Amino acid sequence: MTESANPSVYAASDRAAALQQLRQSLAQRPPRLLIDGVWRPALSAQTLEVDDPATGEPIARIAAGDSGDIDLAVAAARRAFREGPWPRLPASRRAAALFALADAIERRQQEFALLESLDAGHSLMSIVNGDLPLGLRSLRDYAGWATKIAGEVPMRSADQRGMDYFLREPIGVAAIVTPWNAPFLMVLQKLAAALAAGCTVVIKPAELAPLSALYIGELCDEAGIPAGVVNIVTGTGVAAGQALAEHPDVNLISFTGSTQVGQSIMAAAARSNLKRVVLELGGKSPAMVFADADLDKAATAIVGEIAFKSGQYCAAGSRVYVQASVHAPLLEKMHAAMQRIRIGAGYADGTDMGPMISDAQRRRAQDLIDHSLAAGARVLRGGHARSGPGYFFEPTLIADARADMRVAQEEIFAPVLCVTPFADDAGLSEVAALANDSRYGLSAKLWARDIGTVHGLIGLLETGQVIVNGGGGEATLPFGGVKQSGYGRENGHVGLSAFTEIKSVRLGY
Repeated sequence: MTESANPSVYAASDRAAALQQLRQSLAQRPPRLLIDGVWRPALSAQTLEVDDPATGEPIARIAAGDSGDIDLAVAAARRAFREGPWPRLPASRRAAALFALADAIERRQQEFALLESLDAGHSLMSIVNGDLPLGLRSLRDYAGWATKIAGEVPMRSADQRGMDYFLREPIGVAAIVTPWNAPFLMVLQKLAAALAAGCTVVIKPAELAPLSALYIGELCDEAGIPAGVVNIVTGTGVAAGQALAEHPDVNLISFTGSTQVGQSIMAAAARSNLKRVVLELGGKSPAMVFADADLDKAATAIVGEIAFKSGQYCAAGSRVYVQASVHAPLLEKMHAAMQRIRIGAGYADGTDMGPMISDAQRRRAQDLIDHSLAAGARVLRGGHARSGPGYFFEPTLIADARADMRVAQEEIFAPVLCVTPFADDAGLSEVAALANDSRYGLSAKLWARDIGTVHGLIGLLETGQVIVNGGGGEATLPFGGVKQSGYGRENGHVGLSAFTEIKSVRLGY
């Protein structure tokens, strides 16, 4: 099996029929939750509507789970952890199940790509080249890590009696709460780590884009994952998400979403049972462009990133600081790059950027822009929603945005860039001060060739990640932020450790 999807399988000649078939299938699916291996309606029998962001029209109904359904799902996960085989399986067998789940998803990759595009609005190419291969890689990477979870035995003197060591054990029941901006990928990244560690899980996907999580749930049985190990409760954050955060039988909650919700989850975790938390939250990431940078590459990358998922990407470099001598040419190149963006339904042929997730999200972006324009900022391009059906927004360039303006401080989550020059003779500490002037600290993007500039700034930036000249390599590095961008890290062995608990042993004889 490969880890990359083949774009040729999404040829336009086949896509229309496949999309129509998918729409019909979604319309006929009963709204159900997955609890203890059984698909069943919500206790309340209430449902929620899921829309296609490209049209605003409904495409499916999902079960509106609430605290009662969460109680049942957590109880099932607790039984599966305490009495079931999953935590007791040899690690190699858990690994085999993760490999099998990856293979099952890969066999249906065309359906998953269309589903994600229809549900979340993203372009097929962004899913084919990003979400799909990264999700498959997460499953296979963590399958490999499952057999490498280990404690430590300290060195001891030859005449020392007894032994000291510590074990790593699965933390227990893990709650996984995922966002609407990368629903397929976020479910798989969190689920893979939890299952590799031997945990059982309750997944609460975002109600705006929950469909890929339900499809993944259907494949868990095919992959040999026992009943009760993976449970899925759809519903609102208020009714289902809060119940998970407050539940006394949940040992860890892994959440990706807004800082405001992350703060409420941390508070609920503290009030309930001091459950562990991993929080990947908001961002207002800076991009710094120096005069010696490759301006063509920088402009293309910065604009491409803000168009990726229609700007609904927490690590996107939305605040651009550029050295004064190249401010004008970089703006010109960025403007041209935005002109080339093809906007349309994510599943349409040739689309580079799809719609935003909802009208409410689009109206919030418009409000932030309008507020800052009234305060003196200037729109160089875009700045408004597109007319017609769906939730489309024009790629936007803003100048003269002061640091105290809302567009410069708040996470817009839309295809909006604020561009600000800095003096040619500015010191690295001055540039870092601009970049660090945010309550967030998720990612930073640096464009420069001078190695002194690069290494000097890396040490000054208050952020969990620095990407230099577009990045490179293929290692799965820890991902997460500082300040109000989150708590903890995901990916790799660091992400796996979050789903384990340490038990120290002092053995005498």
